[in-house]
Amino acid sequence: MGCKICVVTGSRADYGLLRWVMQGIKDDQQLTLQVIVTGMHLSPTFGLTYKEIEADGFNINYKVETLNSSDTTVDIAESISRGITGCAKALNELKPDLIIILGDRFEIFAAASAALVARIPIAHIHGGETTVGAFDEAIRHSITKMSLLHFVAAEEYRNRVIQLGENPNNVYLVGGLGVDAIKKANILPKSELEKRLKIEFKRRSLLITFHPVTLEHETSDKQMNELLSALSNLQDTTLIFTMPNADTGGLKLKEMIDKFVSVNNNSFSFISLGHQLYLSCLAQVDGVVGNSSSGLTEVPSFKKGTINIGDRQKGRLMASSVINSEPTELHISGAIKKLYSDDFQANLNSVINPYGAGEASNRILDILRFDSLNLNLKKKFHDL
Repeated sequence: MGCKICVVTGSRADYGLLRWVMQGIKDDQQLTLQVIVTGMHLSPTFGLTYKEIEADGFNINYKVETLNSSDTTVDIAESISRGITGCAKALNELKPDLIIILGDRFEIFAAASAALVARIPIAHIHGGETTVGAFDEAIRHSITKMSLLHFVAAEEYRNRVIQLGENPNNVYLVGGLGVDAIKKANILPKSELEKRLKIEFKRRSLLITFHPVTLEHETSDKQMNELLSALSNLQDTTLIFTMPNADTGGLKLKEMIDKFVSVNNNSFSFISLGHQLYLSCLAQVDGVVGNSSSGLTEVPSFKKGTINIGDRQKGRLMASSVINSEPTELHISGAIKKLYSDDFQANLNSVINPYGAGEASNRILDILRFDSLNLNLKKKFHDL
């Protein structure tokens, strides 16, 4: 048995990015894959997406339940507590040589905390990024300080991880895994996508994903109201909603989307599209609207426009295809008008995705083969 590497995944989003790293570990004779699923994967509210992992041929070694039936600040804190306890038990049983985690969600913070105490080295993917409007920002940087290996998406992010005191020799610029996933995906043609989703694409189409703004009090539902008001004015446009994450206030946003879809027959909502259907939608729609990181990290590779609403993603690198909008009906409507303008559309073919051109998973695997067994838990703070 080779080096045991445990991948922890908590949502449809991080699994879509981690899938090809997981496949590479599974196929490598020098490495042994372990999988822990937690968070939204195990919730009926969010589609029980752990089944997609199993359908892709992966064995799930441990399931860690975290989510409560509500999403207040107390519920989220309790979810973190449950995640730490559950992951501690899982890691004690599996005894991996290394864990791999991605991003900045609270269930991933729980897994990192459990691994740190268990003296298990952590490899963190997509560190060094900033998101001003969400507490993910603090979680992401906290995970960076708990981790020994860092796989970042851009040079600016590498510099920021080093600025946090990490050894430059352990901070690797590999590019964004989202771009990698796009290149490996089997994108469905429009006719097959319409059949699978049971929808019809009209003359225009938009994909909408809007998550709670977790560092603002009672503003997410107000911003969603403004967004829905702007969308209600569109004619001959198919609107495809993907549901928000399990963050504070997310259930309220889901209720608002359900109500909107029930009275607008050109609108459709999906708890979880899965990665193939999601990327196929990106390939077919005219653009995306909302505040998801995917609009910044993946959509530019499709040469499509992104309307990025509010401050949730403020601070991330952005391609020229991203239109930033204030969270008001007036500004969102103006941004949609710009997205469809001839000048904006004409420039999309020249867009360069700042998150790279692919091969991130292969770079990560190459590094894991050589570095995963030579990690010193007693790391020193790197002073600039």
